[in-house]
Amino acid sequence: MDEIEKIKTKKTVFEHARNWYGRFERPISSISLITGFLFDAITLKRVDTLWENLWVLGHLLIVGVFIILIHVKEKEEEDEKNPSKAHFWYVNILQFFFGGILSTYLVFYFRSADIFVTWPFIAMLLGAFIANESLKRYYVRLSFQISLFFLSIYAFAIFIIPVLMHRIGADVFILSGIVSLIFIIIFLLILFHFANDKFNENKKVIWSLVIGIFAVVNYLYFINLIPPIPLSLKDAGVYHSIQKNGDDNYTVEGEKQSWQSFFQMYQSFKETSSSPVYAFSAIFSPSGLNINIIHEWQYFDEKTSKWIKDASIDLSLVGGRDGGFRTYSMRQNIRPGLWRVNVLTTQGQLIGRIRLKIEKVDTEPILITETKE
Repeated sequence: MDEIEKIKTKKTVFEHARNWYGRFERPISSISLITGFLFDAITLKRVDTLWENLWVLGHLLIVGVFIILIHVKEKEEEDEKNPSKAHFWYVNILQFFFGGILSTYLVFYFRSADIFVTWPFIAMLLGAFIANESLKRYYVRLSFQISLFFLSIYAFAIFIIPVLMHRIGADVFILSGIVSLIFIIIFLLILFHFANDKFNENKKVIWSLVIGIFAVVNYLYFINLIPPIPLSLKDAGVYHSIQKNGDDNYTVEGEKQSWQSFFQMYQSFKETSSSPVYAFSAIFSPSGLNINIIHEWQYFDEKTSKWIKDASIDLSLVGGRDGGFRTYSMRQNIRPGLWRVNVLTTQGQLIGRIRLKIEKVDTEPILITETKE
């Protein structure tokens, strides 16, 4: 009798816990999504490490399995709100792992972007992340699941294919799209095998969404609105002097910035007649991905209200260094006003941007010394 009572007690505790989760599902889901994003932002370091990519692959595999489980047989609509039904937990697990994938992508792509330029693609990922949380009622819809799944596969292929091939460029991006289409077609064939009736009901919408997502992502890439992941700008700034020291680090001299400068878009730079202007950048690139980058110097022409290219300086980049490969370009006797240094790939993709405001002065400003390790 004691064993029976223990079993009954455990069953009662489990049912209470299950029902409690069902009651507070929404706030629990929101908190777990936010904490998961913060966890990813702190722990995920590099796009070329085995752990990070196994993390994404594991999530994609689980998502694929639970999409199929949800649609293996017809479910009653109310099952998605009933914690005593398996369907309720399938949908919640699917939502949780979608959130994990999308938060990982937001971290990686945000690090690799100048948000003022590549915001459309970041907004696309952010919109998917928010939709994953707020559009819970659509999770029983196969078309919604497939659209998020294909976007997740595509976003992964965009950075893993360059890591594997040690190259970036339009041809590598196109290959990423082809690989993504192959994987989603294989998945849809598997889904058709297990849930052919449900697939046939939604196939026109599914193919329209897949083709639409493919077209939008390609459009954003070819107008340079997708971050050039797996590259990312780890550090950047303008200085009066840069020298390489004996420890293989860089000693830089720059103006002391006040706390208000943190909220200013353009860094102030006081230039005398003899002051050179150095633009420093440290760019992370995966191991084996050695490429050339460009520092494109532009000034703002107030008469035409346009940015005018003043110089384009080619620099080499070697991949594999955690803190990014450090390099710089230098200009002298440049006109006062607003300037920016676009850090670009040779294909014109923006890795990052250094903004500065040149002010002509008669006396040398007070400089502080830093070491860039």
